[in-house]
Amino acid sequence: MKVIIWSKNACPYCEQSKMLLQSKGIEYEERNIMGDTWTKEQLLEAVPDARSLPQIFVDDEHIGGFKELKEILQ
Repeated sequence: MKVIIWSKNACPYCEQSKMLLQSKGIEYEERNIMGDTWTKEQLLEAVPDARSLPQIFVDDEHIGGFKELKEILQ
């Protein structure tokens, strides 16, 4: 399973998503838009209608946010 999480600092749902994946032993790639590598513009290229974070991809398919991730993993 390949997971990408678009996130930002001080985001409770981003943290919950990462903790959930860690608890299941699932590796993920974090793309924090507040760092030096990833930008909000790149996020909007991947998810044009994104209005909140996290935005999560599983196996290259956009699933949504924490709620959708939780549904898939339980």
